[in-house]
Amino acid sequence: MTNAIRNTGARKLLLAALATMSLIGSLPAQAAGETVEVFKSPYCGCCGKWVEHMRQAGFKMKVTEVKDVIAQRERLRMPTSVASCHTAQVGKYVLEGHIPAEDIKRLLAEKPAALGLAVPSMPPGSPGMEGSQSIPYNSLLVKADGSTSVFAKH
Repeated sequence: MTNAIRNTGARKLLLAALATMSLIGSLPAQAAGETVEVFKSPYCGCCGKWVEHMRQAGFKMKVTEVKDVIAQRERLRMPTSVASCHTAQVGKYVLEGHIPAEDIKRLLAEKPAALGLAVPSMPPGSPGMEGSQSIPYNSLLVKADGSTSVFAKH
């Protein structure tokens, strides 16, 4: 193999690697442009851990401590059937519970016709609920009519 051929192959490999790094590097930058407002109780530690998870993923977080999280959930039209300990809003979407940041990034990238995402209850092992135990759980896509479908399995 001549040096010219080898250099061309190396050049293509380098360009492919740079393109991949550029795509990967843009994910946090996209998230960094999004502000998530979370409505949570001032007494809930796991909600604070979820906020930190989101910050580490590149989201700007606005924390609004409220006495009545249920009222915020109702105001944003998130069904009680998927309730958790905190409710949030990002762009036109409502977020309920301990949703992984990668699911929210996907939601914002794909822009489905939906009310938002929910992780009902507080599943052990979800962001903010880490510990010695973990159980499988789903992130649900919540439609405007309150129906749900599995968005991601964890």
